[in-house]
Amino acid sequence: MFDRAYRQRLEADLVRWQADGVITPGVLASIRSALPPLGPGIDIPVVIAIVGGLLIAAAFLAFVAAHWADLARLLRFAILAAGIVGANGLAAWLAHSNRTILADLCASVGAIIFGAGIALVGQMYHLGEDFAGAMLLWAAGALAAAVLTRSRGTLAVALTAASIWSALQVDDALDVPHLPFVAFWLIACGVAVAWKSRAAAHLVALASLSWWISAGLQVASAANGFIAPFVFADGAALLLGGGIALAAAPWPGAIRMGAVLSTYGAFSLAGIATFEVLVSGRPWDASQPVWANACGIAGVMFAYDAAAITRRAGSAAAGAAIGLVLVRAAIPPPMTGEPWLAYAVELCAMLCLVVSGMLDAVRPRIVAGWIGIAGVIAAITWAVKGSLLRRSAFLAVAGAVAVALAAALNRLLPRTEQ
Repeated sequence: MFDRAYRQRLEADLVRWQADGVITPGVLASIRSALPPLGPGIDIPVVIAIVGGLLIAAAFLAFVAAHWADLARLLRFAILAAGIVGANGLAAWLAHSNRTILADLCASVGAIIFGAGIALVGQMYHLGEDFAGAMLLWAAGALAAAVLTRSRGTLAVALTAASIWSALQVDDALDVPHLPFVAFWLIACGVAVAWKSRAAAHLVALASLSWWISAGLQVASAANGFIAPFVFADGAALLLGGGIALAAAPWPGAIRMGAVLSTYGAFSLAGIATFEVLVSGRPWDASQPVWANACGIAGVMFAYDAAAITRRAGSAAAGAAIGLVLVRAAIPPPMTGEPWLAYAVELCAMLCLVVSGMLDAVRPRIVAGWIGIAGVIAAITWAVKGSLLRRSAFLAVAGAVAVALAAALNRLLPRTEQ
């Protein structure tokens, strides 16, 4: 979808540049011939076909469910097997006909029927009630189908099942996360990189967010309900720093994956900065698990390594933003008074995030930084107990310092003509 929108803008620009005499017709033809062909998009017939296929699948499932008790066990198993084979066979035929979207949908339906088959077979034969094991089996089968069919929908089914499996394996009495999910996630990440698919990269990023949220809540439960922000901050740091480092790799698939992961990391970091201000008036346990602390430090190192490799100051500024948020997360709030220094650290972190996006010309990072600044200011102003007059004075001083810094930079830095 994003590639198609970019190609439409590029085509309009090429036509305008030729009309203005910027490029010649020969250059225009060379640029068009160098562009790779676009895949088939979603048009009205495809949408109608998708709706029809979903209705037929729903009718089939409703019919089977209505007569399920009357069917013999062997017939039940045959129906499930036929559904899986039929869905994947139709997907193969559609893929051969270059109808990739419909083929992806059929492969996804096949993966869903496979999961339903696991549950129904377990119910028929009274197997052990190991729901987590069933989810793992479903996730592994769907991931294998995704690798074979290159189906984004099937990959979504696999990651969803794996996330549920990981959540079921969480032990609230411990602060150690469910590490086997990380191995599954890395395999899915490698698949997305090999596909060079932005949609697959988004699915992998969403799965990582669900795992970090589950890990943070697990640590909070082990700490008697105190929701400390450091685990969430470490996760955002690893996503942002690791994404920036991955985007510095020379492979197109890695660059695309890194861009998506860093975008999720930037918005997560902005949310964590706001969250840290919101809970700054509450006590929390500042003792960080070793694994979480290592992830946060790795995120900072990844960002600075990318800055050293690419020689881009924007990555270094992102590393500074990550470091400031991590430092704030590691320091518990004071027993009395308001944490003025912590407020200043959060504002500086979000300003560094905006500067990072501007230096690297990455718009999502800029947007995330501005959202973080707005969230931190709103939290300082309204969500923290204390004197509103003192907080207004703090914001006024911070604004004056920012204006003075802008004036100094305006004199020191060379101006560019836009």
